[in-house]
Amino acid sequence: MASSITHQLIESHLVSGSPDPDSEIGLRIDQTLTQDATGTLVMLELEAMGLDRAKTDVSVQYVDHNLLQEDHKNPDDHLFLESAAERFGLWFSRPGNGVSHPLHQERFGKPGATLLGSDSHTCAAGALGMLAIGAGGLEVAMAIAGEPMFVKMPRVWNVRLEGELPDWVSAKDIILELLRRHDVKGGVGWILEYSGEGLSGLSAMDRHVIANMGAELGATASVFPSDEQTRRFLRSQRREQDWIEISAEPGVHYDREDVIELSTLEPLIALPTSPGNVVPVREVAGKPIYQAYVGSSANPGYRDFAVVAEMVSGRRVADGVSLDINPTSRQILQNLARDGHVLSLLQAGARLHQAGCNGCIGMGQAPATNRISLRTVPRNFPGRSGTREDAVHLCSPETAAASALTGKITDPREMDGRYPRIEDPDKPIINTDQFTPPPSSSAGEQVDLVKGPNIKSLPEFQPLADSLQVKILLSVGDNVSTDEIMPAGARVLPFRSNIARIADYTYIDVDPSYVDRAKAHEGVHAIVGGVNYGQGSSREHAAIAPHSLGLRLVIAESFARIHWQNLINFGILPLTIESAREHFQSDDVLSIDQPAKQLRAGIDVTVINQTRSTRLTAHHGLSQRQQDVLIAGGLIPWMRSRI
Repeated sequence: MASSITHQLIESHLVSGSPDPDSEIGLRIDQTLTQDATGTLVMLELEAMGLDRAKTDVSVQYVDHNLLQEDHKNPDDHLFLESAAERFGLWFSRPGNGVSHPLHQERFGKPGATLLGSDSHTCAAGALGMLAIGAGGLEVAMAIAGEPMFVKMPRVWNVRLEGELPDWVSAKDIILELLRRHDVKGGVGWILEYSGEGLSGLSAMDRHVIANMGAELGATASVFPSDEQTRRFLRSQRREQDWIEISAEPGVHYDREDVIELSTLEPLIALPTSPGNVVPVREVAGKPIYQAYVGSSANPGYRDFAVVAEMVSGRRVADGVSLDINPTSRQILQNLARDGHVLSLLQAGARLHQAGCNGCIGMGQAPATNRISLRTVPRNFPGRSGTREDAVHLCSPETAAASALTGKITDPREMDGRYPRIEDPDKPIINTDQFTPPPSSSAGEQVDLVKGPNIKSLPEFQPLADSLQVKILLSVGDNVSTDEIMPAGARVLPFRSNIARIADYTYIDVDPSYVDRAKAHEGVHAIVGGVNYGQGSSREHAAIAPHSLGLRLVIAESFARIHWQNLINFGILPLTIESAREHFQSDDVLSIDQPAKQLRAGIDVTVINQTRSTRLTAHHGLSQRQQDVLIAGGLIPWMRSRI
């Protein structure tokens, strides 16, 4: 049978299981990516495991999220991460070098390889013909230690791109079109594989834009062929030797197919407060804006900034509008400067920030209250920008620039002048100076981890109790994101290596009383949710922090993939029940008799609602391995017992 690119990548890395849909498979991981918002826990987990040295081909620790140094916490963590990279044999990307995803594509991405990252947008590397998957940090720690990555075998969804993009429409509009069609849960359980003649007009960084926001669809990964565009990119980065051709075999059958005729696309925009709330720009044109923000891992390429520079060249940003330019790598910034684009941006009134995630994760550049912010970032969950009452819209660089010039949401097709078609330079400046390579094995063993006062040891995890009795302390709706469970931003993320302290922010923007009630409650508790519980970021703090407050059971109608696995990894039982919120309400007391025995017996678990005297059947869907992990109390005690 003819093979898709996805099946070729999986079969060449399969170490356990059979690639049948929904069955658990184990994959050999070639590369890992960690960033500072999640990497501190990963390094503490490696220390707890007693790892001597990374067992992957390439593992890289980036510092890109927590760059604000308003006190000691972030710089202390930077030193800790640098020492951990040296200790465990990882590459280290220094603060200010840029965002992990475009940097990894520039320096380490390799067609045919697997990449596991403790960031949900790791899937961006699929642009190079990689199988790149975002996961919780603990799973990445396991991969660094040489363990397989386990995942339910997804189905493969072919997205065929036909024709050419018209003027003023770019790669961001392609992924927004998919979100318009399928919303934020449409890709759950799928790998998106792109094909079609339309690919020839999309650069490797254009493909990065599309693959990056596959995470917003809930997809496990996005995969592009490795073709001449891939080869051109690697040649420009002086890494042509890493190129191999990868394509789907003729006659391949896909589980699902979608076609996008590129010539019919128009500028699109995602309205607050979901990436799936997509409409044509023309439908909301004319609304006044406060901010236009360009950058982030969702639009990280040279052309994404250069097209804005060309659009604003010789013009002036409208009064009352902040045009924020968020460079994604030092190398890209150098090339923009060399080619005169930085001067054009500055002359027009743009505000230039350091290379990093910055405003995308709520680290500065917050918009004014209730004022519209147009952003090229991947997410617009409420409050993620750093402003509680924000109004973030997601759009292309073209739409952001046009709107910055007029002071209102503007369809870029209304702009005067010719559309500036920009290609990435064939001979860019290459900057590798801000990467520190791993030391020799013997040198790393002599390194002591540098721990500031905010870095605390991980809490202990106890085995699953013989009988589980919990009180429901919180009931939430559909599409609850990990940003809502555990907020990002300058007030919270500096505590990422201090679980007891960061736990104080759990669900703070949804129910400010939750933490106090959890601390006052004697015993463990449960949370009830709706559809797609835990969508968004891979941050495992959204599992480990509520665990430290006593959370042991989450019942929802369905779960986002990464958060579901994170709950298991930290000893929290995730169960699904249709219309869960109709059966359970806050303050109900639930019990599960002999939960371990019930898990072992099959796929269903009986949940008794003692408050309402009802018995309901819930589904767990855990593999044998996941059952072992959960019963042991989580992945750390499970791994410790194996060692």
